Amino acid sequence: MTDSYDPARAVEELWIDGAWRKPAGNERYDVISPSTEGVYRSTVMGTAADAEAAVAAARRSFDDGRWRSLTQAERSAVLEQARQILGEQVDQVAHVITSELGTTIPRSAEGVRDRAMNYIADGIQRVDRLIEPTTIVDPKGTSLVVREPIGVVGAIAPWNGPFSIGTGKIVPALITGCSVVFKPSPQTPFDIHYLAAALHEAGLPAGVLNIVPGDAEVGQSIVGHRDVDAVTFTGSTAVGREIGAVSGRDLKPVSLELGGKSAAIVLDDADIAQAGTSLAASFCAGSGQSCIALTRAFVPGHLRDQLVDAIVAEIEKMRVGDPFDAQTDLGPLVSKAARERVAGYVEEARGEGAVIATGGRRPADLNRGWYYEPTLLVGVDNTMRVAREEIFGPVGCVIEYDTVDDAIAMANDNDYGLHGAVYTADRDRGLEIARAVRTGTFGINGFGFTVAAPFGGYKQSGVGREHGDEGLLFTLEYKSIKL
Repeated sequence: MTDSYDPARAVEELWIDGAWRKPAGNERYDVISPSTEGVYRSTVMGTAADAEAAVAAARRSFDDGRWRSLTQAERSAVLEQARQILGEQVDQVAHVITSELGTTIPRSAEGVRDRAMNYIADGIQRVDRLIEPTTIVDPKGTSLVVREPIGVVGAIAPWNGPFSIGTGKIVPALITGCSVVFKPSPQTPFDIHYLAAALHEAGLPAGVLNIVPGDAEVGQSIVGHRDVDAVTFTGSTAVGREIGAVSGRDLKPVSLELGGKSAAIVLDDADIAQAGTSLAASFCAGSGQSCIALTRAFVPGHLRDQLVDAIVAEIEKMRVGDPFDAQTDLGPLVSKAARERVAGYVEEARGEGAVIATGGRRPADLNRGWYYEPTLLVGVDNTMRVAREEIFGPVGCVIEYDTVDDAIAMANDNDYGLHGAVYTADRDRGLEIARAVRTGTFGINGFGFTVAAPFGGYKQSGVGREHGDEGLLFTLEYKSIKL
């Protein structure tokens, strides 16, 4: 017999083994509203002991087969019912996300409706094909190759896309029959409980999904636990390195989606107005707190002023303010520290000779909330920190190039390789550049990705791929049976 699932109980209890339970410790965390600077909710924090209990519950649920032994049709039916339940709660979940994170209501709703719900639908659509056994015949005999759920998956999500990224980690594991221990960021711990509640109502057995918010201690306990069979993490490159080291020591599969410093190359035949609109939207989306933001724009010298004017014109149309107002384009940054970090990068760049074309300060009419104006820097050199490091704020740079080869070389001259784009009227030329830039995702005359295609990066942007076939295959093991 499991408890009823009321997401409001997450402020005082943890969801482990199909029941609400008090945490082992007494630590609490105040989730601060980025738009008001007041406490949104105070919540309990998990401990290493709670992580241990969650892993034990997930292990039992996997080993006794209460979920993995169901037919694929039965598992998919539970996921589909949960998706239908979520479809009736989009506005409610979006309100929670905006309260935690400060993203605008339309963007929060998009993360639920257009990302999370589509992750479920896409996984259901493709899983039957992926788990279908295959027969291999060679002169030595015949083998049957099957794919089986990998076991217990430890999933850790960041604060900047808490519901959509969390769903993108939990759902593939559940669809294929795995059990999950999920750690949300302490800054955004509440929204994922609506997914868990929907799954519970749809019939997900106890112990198959366990949620433990907490600090680094909880994450370390999950990653290093011998009963966790695979780990998926989205977050900083620094933490990703640590998780990769532990997983490598334990010979444990790991998927790491890490930082980015994405570049856009504007060619001489590009529609400059369209490029300006797209670039402004890219590095201002989510107030710039996006790993795929196109924060470096390379442009021929003779087109620089036109592109700057186009981006500035778009930025100056943007409304910064209350994220609960549907007319707002940019809400606040997630924290005071985040705003100070962004402002510090801009001031350092200005000290090195960059010029602020627009923005570069806190909005004068917003005295409360961690707001920062969308900012465009010109006169930037590709060696400056502002052009090399992930800022995670609404700041873009325009950098001139002499030849396309120079632009490609500068785009690749970075530790990251998550996303990129080219703006051109020639699709074939765009494809050539897409192949030349070392990134895991790329856009022609736009930015972003689809839930059906693999997502991940080169270099220090991570290891492995999420979404599409690849995201599901990460949760499966191959077994060859000699017939």
